[in-house]
Amino acid sequence: MTENLLDHRAEGPVSAPPLLLGPSLGTSYALWDTVAPELSAGHRVVRWNLPGHGGADPGRIRAGATVGDLAGLVLALADALGIERFGYAGVSLGGAVGLHLAVHHPDRLESLAVICSSAHFGGSRPWQERTARVRREGVAWLAETADARWFTPGFSVPRLVEDQRTADPGAYAACCDALAAFDLRDRLGEIAVRTLLIAGRQDPATPPPHLREIADAVPAATLVELPGAAHLAPAECPDGVLAALRPHLDGAAGRGTAVRREVLGDAHVDRAQARQTPFTARFQDFIARYAWGEIWTDPTLTRRERSMITLTALVAHGHHDELAMHVKAARRNGLTPEEIGAVLLQTAVYCGVPAANAAFATAQRALAEGAG
Repeated sequence: MTENLLDHRAEGPVSAPPLLLGPSLGTSYALWDTVAPELSAGHRVVRWNLPGHGGADPGRIRAGATVGDLAGLVLALADALGIERFGYAGVSLGGAVGLHLAVHHPDRLESLAVICSSAHFGGSRPWQERTARVRREGVAWLAETADARWFTPGFSVPRLVEDQRTADPGAYAACCDALAAFDLRDRLGEIAVRTLLIAGRQDPATPPPHLREIADAVPAATLVELPGAAHLAPAECPDGVLAALRPHLDGAAGRGTAVRREVLGDAHVDRAQARQTPFTARFQDFIARYAWGEIWTDPTLTRRERSMITLTALVAHGHHDELAMHVKAARRNGLTPEEIGAVLLQTAVYCGVPAANAAFATAQRALAEGAG
């Protein structure tokens, strides 16, 4: 079955939240080479190739294709991989696919990021002219101007230029047909999924006003402009793209950080974030996403009950620094000193008197310090 699917590459844990990444016309999923490995630390990243690009089978697309056709191929890929709902980020034509999904298949998207793209691409005539020339001459002439169209002066990614040079002319022309017919301006107000727009300030193909038009029409959309970026921002400014994408994609981590602040206090979370380094960043993301974003937000147990369970576990394992912190958290969650004492007395029976004795001493100091 996989031979009938879009060519793709998957990275990251299968159990992680899925994220699909779409390419720009003329490029392959190598466009995401710097960004995807970073995102795969917390996501199941699936980046896909346009038909006829990056060595992919050109037979998946025909003349007269539409962006809707490409969106259908993306959904077929997601279905084959067992992915029901997913985050989506796409560049240029890949971004147009994301907009189509948000309008026509909103039930499939958790979030949407549209990068250096547009709700329309300048009308049909320029694309019809390009299509006609590609069908006559091939795509080599486009590779000669790729750097000027894609990057700021002096910057280049040879791998992506080679993608343009080796793209299948028929498939490339069919993708141009899709761009020629694409115009979702009158449907943008229907988009309800959480949406991020990323514009390259030096992008000659889809300059910032194109992204601003989407941001103004989509309720609660966010627009980020990247200085020093042209059309292929993930390749030219990967750090800027990552800085914008991470908080947008990390819904659970964002919720988790908010809950973590409510339970442990701003001062503790601020200290933890200030101490974060590249070495510890993934661990902090793990804590925010899973401990605080999923477990502590689960409504099955109240925060009072979770505090009591947490205190017991910390006593059992002798984690006294964490115990002191969670004694203060228990007070924020509504436990009285008497109730905290009752929990610790219970641990004397099941964790041992020495463990409870040390826990009472730690808790007494924490209670004397207050919940700050």
